[in-house]
Amino acid sequence: MQLAAAAASSISKSAQAARRLNGYVEIKVDPAEDITRTSSVAWAIDQLRASLKDKEITMQGSGKAAATIVIAPLKSAFTTGFVLPEERKPEMIALIPHHDSENLILVSGIDARGFIYGLLELTDRVRAADDVLDALTLDAPVVETTPNRVRSVARAFCSEIEDKSWFYDRDFWTHYLDSLVFARFNRFNFTLGIGYDFPTGVTGDYLHFPYPYLVKLTAYPDVRVDPPLPSVEREKNLEALQFIAAETERRGLDFQLAIWTHAYEWTASPNSDHHILGLTPATHASYCRDALAELLKLCPQIKGVTLRVHGESGIPEGSYGFWETLFEAFRSAGRPIEIDMHAKGLDQRMIDLGHRTGMRLTAGAKFWAEHLGIGYHQADIRATEYPRENVTGTFAVSNGTRNFTRYGYGDFYQQGNGIELLYRVWPGTQRHLLWGDAALASGYGHAANFCGAAGMEFLEPLTFKGREGSGHSDGRNAYANQQLFSSNLDTGKFDVTYFLWGRHLYNPETAPEAYRRYLKRTYGDADEHLEIALANSSRILPLVTTAWLPSASNHSLWVELYTPTSILPVKGKPLYSDSPAPHNVSAVSPLDPQLFVSIESYAQTLVRNAIIPHYHPLEVAHWIDEMVTQSSSALAKAKKSAPGRMSSPAFRRAEEDILILNGLGRYFASLFRAALCYSLFQSTGDKQIAAEGLKFYRSALESWRAMSVEAKSVYLSDVSYGSTPNRRGHWIDRIPEIEKDVAALEQYFSSANVANTGVNAIALISVPRSRANYKASHTPAQAFHPGSDLTLRLQVAEPIIEAVLWYRHVTHAERWLSKPMVRGGQVFTAAIPGSYTQSPFPLQYYFELRNQTDATFYPPINVTLSNQPYFSVHRRM
Repeated sequence: MQLAAAAASSISKSAQAARRLNGYVEIKVDPAEDITRTSSVAWAIDQLRASLKDKEITMQGSGKAAATIVIAPLKSAFTTGFVLPEERKPEMIALIPHHDSENLILVSGIDARGFIYGLLELTDRVRAADDVLDALTLDAPVVETTPNRVRSVARAFCSEIEDKSWFYDRDFWTHYLDSLVFARFNRFNFTLGIGYDFPTGVTGDYLHFPYPYLVKLTAYPDVRVDPPLPSVEREKNLEALQFIAAETERRGLDFQLAIWTHAYEWTASPNSDHHILGLTPATHASYCRDALAELLKLCPQIKGVTLRVHGESGIPEGSYGFWETLFEAFRSAGRPIEIDMHAKGLDQRMIDLGHRTGMRLTAGAKFWAEHLGIGYHQADIRATEYPRENVTGTFAVSNGTRNFTRYGYGDFYQQGNGIELLYRVWPGTQRHLLWGDAALASGYGHAANFCGAAGMEFLEPLTFKGREGSGHSDGRNAYANQQLFSSNLDTGKFDVTYFLWGRHLYNPETAPEAYRRYLKRTYGDADEHLEIALANSSRILPLVTTAWLPSASNHSLWVELYTPTSILPVKGKPLYSDSPAPHNVSAVSPLDPQLFVSIESYAQTLVRNAIIPHYHPLEVAHWIDEMVTQSSSALAKAKKSAPGRMSSPAFRRAEEDILILNGLGRYFASLFRAALCYSLFQSTGDKQIAAEGLKFYRSALESWRAMSVEAKSVYLSDVSYGSTPNRRGHWIDRIPEIEKDVAALEQYFSSANVANTGVNAIALISVPRSRANYKASHTPAQAFHPGSDLTLRLQVAEPIIEAVLWYRHVTHAERWLSKPMVRGGQVFTAAIPGSYTQSPFPLQYYFELRNQTDATFYPPINVTLSNQPYFSVHRRM
């Protein structure tokens, strides 16, 4: 009955749309232009035609059309009578209404992608419309361009048991690739060999060393998979890859192939599913070269190849001969192939090898390590990532003098190195729960071209599902509640995520209408409130990651399904080994230690009654509280505003994930407060602060318990993203460890022999120090002249009494410098000296403002956590 009613409603709306249009829609395509006859533009025109047909709109008729869509290049004779934009940029969208007729629209651009995006914009408007004529009426031209050359999504094959189904499923690829191009991504990266970080302990290894699963080379007859891979299966794998590549190109997307592993032997792996036989160290490099060359020939749509070139690839660092041989495959390809080398450990010698191919090079740098952070590039790296000397072995480079390249942009902004930066967003923080925040997506869109970078690639949310042999036959979504499951859910759940990331990478200032059309179609009248709820819950974990990061590695830390470390000093081997000793909650470093302060350091600041400008744990906990409150309130309103939608699987999935995220927010806010109380007790011996700390920790436990009980009815008992307990299981599994630590802290406080200093620690946190909101303004420098002073001025108002300039080259190999600014009336002035600007790097800077009682940074982080809290200058005069 419900399906029948829904069908009747759909028919009714289509009929209404047709009646309101009162005529047919004419689509006129300039037949004389090559660009309008490309297969990708033809595909987009078909999407528009199909959307009109679904609304029962005809595209032929007699008399004057009710609406006419002209598809032609800007220079075409078909554009007469249209006021054309002066801009001419790649991928530009131009939807231009005719100045004499409101129902005559020009769809134009200077390349195929501009046409595709314009046509899909109209398609989306028609799909969402009750009145098609209204959807095809423009009040003003729509002209958009993009600052990001590369806007990419990577999807990885990690698990034979979970991933073969979608790999071979052509219907799946239709929906998936459609969702990417509608979101205005322009590249799809099919990723192989990322199922393990090291060639040890390997179990599920299907397509891990991918070549023999895809091609059989006559020059290497002995190379094979064991147990034997039937030739028909190898051919099926290749046909699937060729289909994906062709369908990617048909939609105007670039097809990128990532090969993260070149190891062919698994050490200490007695339970591996397969072995690669017939290769020797003498034939290894030449086989990889020839196999890659064969793939480039058999898949002519491959526009680029991503390579992990440090020790985790299975090739010891310093093995330049192997890469020189492999790179010969690019020189023989007969077409441009963009080479994207993973930035970790990448040195100039490897870059020079890449240059010899004559191909375009990018360094794939991690954005916010292997996690989600807030909307800017971390101002500095943690101390554990500083360069190291005298490191030997497989990771002699990436763990040694190039250690600072592991989790950020390193020193790749150095002028003259001939390589572009491309940022890669890893799913270490939030892998499984729904994400959707337009503000933060906008921040990422701006950050993608920081100092002229090429753009950004997102590893999709489910990237590591089933990794390291942890796959389940239940599939990638892990829903215990089958009412929340659907056959296309693998990507369908995250359509909103793709849409936000892609649209804001294309245009960081994109208007919200398109996103809101999606929300309306999916959630009905609950859309406005659900937008607010999802945005606030989506900010929680990126903030946690930025302010407090036990490990930069997603191999160790999964914030979304966090495995707790102790508030007390950790005894024995720590779970998060790259956190500072004693590895407890208070000692954990922020991911950005330049702007944020650790819990322990903030406790010392409070005890000393010192003033610091840094964002501190009480402030972060307060921000989280506000996000949870706003999200919870909006979710309650969403349920009231659209009671009919509450039972829909889409609404239920969003609701349940929001509830889990809000529960995590409550947990972390209370955890940070409890750890601060512990650190204050260590310095003061105040028993009242100990009691307050226990109260906060018990509150954290109760928040986790309530959240995990709710999640138990939603998700399977093993949400598996790896082989070890901290990368699999369920939220409810973590309760005993938290209970154990609460009991240990209670025992410690009851028996601790800490001298009481007489400091009232409760008073230090009872009235949290609010951030000063000073009035200041600054006109950012647009360029600098190397070798000349760069003078900077800051306009202020009372009561600021002191200002400090902080500055640094844009390289994570260096630390920040500071100098006091000189006051002249309401203006503070300081200069970055010419001896410092004489550098191959861009510059970045910010200001510290103080009065007698407060301190803060300028520019401050905004309320949506989406802006860049410093200035950068990369243009040279």
